[in-house]
Amino acid sequence: MTRHVLVVGAGIGGMTAGSLLAKAGWSVTLLEASSELGGCASKFKRHKYLFPVGATLGMGLEPGGIHDRVFRFLDRPMPIKPLERVMEMVHPKATFVFHKDRKQHVDAIIAHFPQHKNEIEAFYQEIYKTAAIVRTLMDPLPSLPPENASEWAFLATSMRPKHIKLLPFFNQTLGQRLKKHGLSDLHEFRHMIDGLLIDSMQTGSEDVAYLLAAVALDIYHEGAYYVPGGLYRFSELMGDSLLENGGVLKKRRTLKKLEQQGDSWIATDHRGNTYEATDVILNVPIQQLTKILAPELVSKLKVSLRDGIAGETWATLTLYLAVDSTQLAEPLPAFRQISTGDGLAEGGHFFMSSSLLGDELRAPEGFQTVTISTHSRREEWDDQEKYEKTRELLTERMLQAIQQLIPGFREAVVHMESGAPKAWERFAGRPNGLVGGFPQTLDAALFNAISHHSGLPNLYVCGDHIFPGGGTIGAAASGIHAARSVSGKRLI
Repeated sequence: MTRHVLVVGAGIGGMTAGSLLAKAGWSVTLLEASSELGGCASKFKRHKYLFPVGATLGMGLEPGGIHDRVFRFLDRPMPIKPLERVMEMVHPKATFVFHKDRKQHVDAIIAHFPQHKNEIEAFYQEIYKTAAIVRTLMDPLPSLPPENASEWAFLATSMRPKHIKLLPFFNQTLGQRLKKHGLSDLHEFRHMIDGLLIDSMQTGSEDVAYLLAAVALDIYHEGAYYVPGGLYRFSELMGDSLLENGGVLKKRRTLKKLEQQGDSWIATDHRGNTYEATDVILNVPIQQLTKILAPELVSKLKVSLRDGIAGETWATLTLYLAVDSTQLAEPLPAFRQISTGDGLAEGGHFFMSSSLLGDELRAPEGFQTVTISTHSRREEWDDQEKYEKTRELLTERMLQAIQQLIPGFREAVVHMESGAPKAWERFAGRPNGLVGGFPQTLDAALFNAISHHSGLPNLYVCGDHIFPGGGTIGAAASGIHAARSVSGKRLI
């Protein structure tokens, strides 16, 4: 029987899986509900301005990085220079700068806390040493938790004697390591760390799994990039490759039903079209599985996946602005975190990314487009009155914080709109507007993560809820694992 792969969802995970399999010679059809590729890393246009929907900071493009390996396998490398000055982190009492160079970065932080020089140096030495060991596993990229003999064997052959050094940290949080180094009560330092982690790990230092936190704090030093136009280019490159290698890509096709029929799967879209496949990879929010699978199939899903469907992640409010930079004292930097000291959500902490002047893929000369996002709790949006009030409140909080930092900012705004949870549900297919994947706590990370194996034969899942977690790197890695399971080959 000739095998045919159906990929549902053109987010980074689905595009990675589909393009790798097509390049490897597989018959692939990819369905996407939107008119754009990329999911939470796609784009939209308003007038003469282009806005990245969500993800903006390019990671994993360094030599040997996850995206770099995918693009090289597809013969579509992206030669982009890394940012030496990655981002500003603006806090109430200090502004930190994240430098690519590790020593420069640590020295700059110590300058804010000279009395804690020895403790901070020791903490970062441990972080960088730990991350370097963990990163050696990113070359073989074993999948966790292993679900069959082959995956257990691959994990075993990926291990080296140096990995024994990770065992004492396996069930520790970053909060425990901060306490060990005498830094748990250095609140400004810890708040700066929390600001970095909430954007990448979806939780703060107290609860985040240490091994993943070490990689998250170190990975910017490996390479962070400004991608002209935006990260939607990742999916466009993979889409071009998929088509070039004989794959079929259909946009504006919403999956409504997925059924088993013998050894095959039959998918039905919202137009009534059907697609038969031997293997299916779902790059959709896992909360959608109960809508597209019959109850008897849902009951056969892996327990961790069913538990994940019932769980919740963060909602978000995102602002999209176009700014006349000639009205500002200086152009906006590409990436900036702003913390007001009022917590990690609800506008107390937000990430602000701006197009660079001269990036005319995003804005005409003299203008910059800006994407601003904050974490928010779902319960803040659970009725219409509260919904509109929360939208107005969080918008005003963020704009006020920016205005205090950048005088004249509000007067320079020439276009503004917001993406609240209903917009994320409508345009990105995120039920209840939940984005970003699960917080990477000890009970949801590594061997406790959700596998790409669904529990149903030849049905796989990928995306930000699946190991190794959120972000474009995590989504791509889950797509790689799904493609490997379908093909039976390592691929990259």
